[in-house]
Amino acid sequence: MDGNDMDKSGKCPVMHGAITDTGQSVVDWWPKTLNLDILHQHDTKTNPLTDFDYREALEGLDVEALKADLKALMTESQDWWPADYGHYGGLMIRLAWHSAGTYRLADGRGGGGTGNIRFAPLNSWPDNGNLDKARRLLWPIKKKYGNRISWADLIILAGNMAYESMGLKTFGFSFGREDIWHPEKDTYWGSEKEWLAPSDERYGDVAKPDTMENPLAAVQMGLIYVNPEGVNSQPDPIKTAAQVRETFARMAMDDEETAALTCGGHTVGKAHGNGDAEALDAEPEAAGIETQGLGWINPNMGGKATNAITSGIEGAWTTHPTKWDMGYFDLLFGYEWELTKSPAGANQWRPVDIREEDMPVDPTDSSKRVMPMMTDADMAMKMDPSYRAICEKFMADPAYFEDCFARAWFKLTHRDLGPRTRYVGPDAPEEDLIWQDPIPAGNTGYDVAAVKAKIADAGLSVADMVATAWDSARTYRQSDRRGGANGGRIRLAPQKDWEGNEPERLARVLAALEPIAADTGASVADVIVLAGNVGIEQAAKAAGFDIEVPFTPGRGDASDEMTDVDSFQWLEPVSDGFRNWLKKDYVVSAEEMMLDRAQLLGLTAPEMTVLVGGMRAMGTNHGGTKHGVFTDTPGALTTDFFVNLTDMGYKWEPKDSNLYEIVDRSSGKTRWTATRADLVFGSNSILRSYAEVYAQDDSKEKFVNDFVAAWTKVMMADRFDLA
Repeated sequence: MDGNDMDKSGKCPVMHGAITDTGQSVVDWWPKTLNLDILHQHDTKTNPLTDFDYREALEGLDVEALKADLKALMTESQDWWPADYGHYGGLMIRLAWHSAGTYRLADGRGGGGTGNIRFAPLNSWPDNGNLDKARRLLWPIKKKYGNRISWADLIILAGNMAYESMGLKTFGFSFGREDIWHPEKDTYWGSEKEWLAPSDERYGDVAKPDTMENPLAAVQMGLIYVNPEGVNSQPDPIKTAAQVRETFARMAMDDEETAALTCGGHTVGKAHGNGDAEALDAEPEAAGIETQGLGWINPNMGGKATNAITSGIEGAWTTHPTKWDMGYFDLLFGYEWELTKSPAGANQWRPVDIREEDMPVDPTDSSKRVMPMMTDADMAMKMDPSYRAICEKFMADPAYFEDCFARAWFKLTHRDLGPRTRYVGPDAPEEDLIWQDPIPAGNTGYDVAAVKAKIADAGLSVADMVATAWDSARTYRQSDRRGGANGGRIRLAPQKDWEGNEPERLARVLAALEPIAADTGASVADVIVLAGNVGIEQAAKAAGFDIEVPFTPGRGDASDEMTDVDSFQWLEPVSDGFRNWLKKDYVVSAEEMMLDRAQLLGLTAPEMTVLVGGMRAMGTNHGGTKHGVFTDTPGALTTDFFVNLTDMGYKWEPKDSNLYEIVDRSSGKTRWTATRADLVFGSNSILRSYAEVYAQDDSKEKFVNDFVAAWTKVMMADRFDLA
């Protein structure tokens, strides 16, 4: 057979679009279709390490040997990508920083906890230019240690070792970050269709940084924080200071932590902009196959060291860019600065009349001295009154500055790792830090059956018990492992006052449950969860099933002193499709917000479906509304929600944007009311397929068992103390 025979039909032998992005997906054809992909973005089919326990593998890691190899790497310059000043420290710090720096407090997404910088879009953001080279430099070490070290851990540890090799005493390091194996393409990074689009698109008013769209934290698409040239590339340090303050606040950093990170981050390394940025080849995801995953190829002298282009800004911040010292402050505050342009045309600042001995050497030729620089964000540290006062405090006490930076760096790189109980390794610090949401150990020695009996006699309804337990647990976010029922913080500020928690009802329920905890030795956190379980058991019995909901004691009760009220404000729900509630009307639909909550809880689409159906049947709606309660026996754990949703004896009539009437076709009378979060389970083809399973006559027992399994998953999501 001739090699050309396959082409005689004039058709390509593969299906275009089936294996690349050149074709259209369902969402492309019908953009209003609810996209459930976010609930399954890390399906096990993408994971090559099935039946693999990373924490178990870590036990075989020679930590000291790994750290020694990383420190040696810093000064083992490679011909294919030579190190600035013979030291890769600045590059590795930037890799770790930009991996961790995507974290945002609003939804806990981003951060360095999954190694997602390996994948699009992060691996190809303009702000991450040439970090592909940093990952390739780490590859021999990753190859050597294999699965005993994840990419996510290795990237952050490389930043730590870079700082230590240049003289900083770091605060500590924990292993335990597990790699993902597929892009988190459903994470919302902004609506812009081009990199570095004007930041006005993200703001109600760009002059008011707090009007930036939530949950975003960076000022432009493709940046980690702010534009180093100024707001929309227009230098103005005071305006830049306002954006710096807001972007860092959105990752839970105060002014002192922000100043420490900015000054300490720019104490070492350099920026690269010595050439024509337009000459660069495409970013990794767009580059040719022959580049083998490398991007930003520079045809001008290889684009290495002196000739590299990354940000477009050119130069080092300090006299000695490979040493941890106070040189950043010496130059910033020791000289006046004026605006200039880099060789790549970027706005930057240069010192006026600098002494030659204060100039850094050229990164590839130590016999030459070159001009240092500052970005607009650096000038903000000098010109903003609050940042300047902090910097003056640092200059007066270098040891204090070092400690502040080390702690802020640790927070930056560990913020999304979760509570201290998850920390692994010999360098994990023992100190409890308030941003880790500390929780004291709980009691496991009490009589669980006795507690359940007291709860059952407390006079609370099924809806009261189930809703309170749900509200306590639903704050959990798998993105940064914050929130959840452990700690019992629903009884503390700010949670006890959140509208979504129905403060008056909550206070009444807690008044019944807290004495039970005091009498039995159980924590309030445990009693709240147990009450939810009791309610479900009662509801299941009313539906004809005797079950016992699994329960593991040992939750602790946090105190006000253990609770960072400001950062907990970001966990406040503004909607809850599971309890059929919206704080107000939003541009985003109710069903999309329900998906977002389900994903943060770590639920699959079937788990979300069964939980909603069960919560409706038990009458747990916020405020006791009847929307979606498609049953004549509320309080019983029946399949009635699904049965009546799929019954063609009814029709569905809209009354406003989020209210529908369910009308009996025969009588014309309104039978029930519903919201979008109800009807989506009948309108979306995928969700309807799940709803039909539970609507079947033979699924009543399956429904109860599936509900209990999904419920228990939510209640146990934050039990890291059991690991």
